Amino acid sequence: MEAYENKISIKAWAEEDRPREKLNVQGRRALSDAELIAILIGSGNRDESAVELSKRILHHYGNDLNKLGKVSVNELSKFKGIGEAKAISIIAALELGRRRNETETKTPDHVVSSHSAWQILRRHLVDINHEEFWILLLSRSNKVIARELISKGGLSGTVADPKIIFGLALQHQASGIVLCHNHPSGNLKPSQQDIDLTKKLYQAGKILDIKIIDHLILTDDAYLSFADEGLL
Repeated sequence: MEAYENKISIKAWAEEDRPREKLNVQGRRALSDAELIAILIGSGNRDESAVELSKRILHHYGNDLNKLGKVSVNELSKFKGIGEAKAISIIAALELGRRRNETETKTPDHVVSSHSAWQILRRHLVDINHEEFWILLLSRSNKVIARELISKGGLSGTVADPKIIFGLALQHQASGIVLCHNHPSGNLKPSQQDIDLTKKLYQAGKILDIKIIDHLILTDDAYLSFADEGLL
């Protein structure tokens, strides 16, 4: 305990060494990850300053912010000095960082492969616990004209009405459609209903001269392409 008793609290540091003051004077880029987290949590515990506690938390997750961003409130709250409110603050800040990164990542404006369609649609369909059905409407050159939410469902399914899908395609004068829905269960295998619906829409598209280019099934970290799998 003697070593801990000699520790100096953040308030007793030189002003230029305090995380908040350091950010204000030197700019946000001058702060380490631990110092930024220390600002979020505000205070440590009786044995550690906020910075020391933040360093310990980071070390526990291999100094990997991506790993830290996936932990639960309960897991973070197990660290001495981190209650529910502080854990929520850390998780919220890291989620904002993830969203900013997605915003700054240039999204393709043409569908040239299943991967480019996945890049366009994934932000709408990850991290949700219910099923949704989306479509991309494409021009003759496969440029994205619009992305539309067709329906929301429960954990096990959703309804995709062909009349709504082709009505939107005609409204936007689209030449092609990419179908997409998520599987919250994490299972990428298409159901028989998925296969039957895709065939039905594909045949209807032939009559209207609107091509069904692909149908993607998404989970949080992967996707299956009907076109790539030879299912179209």
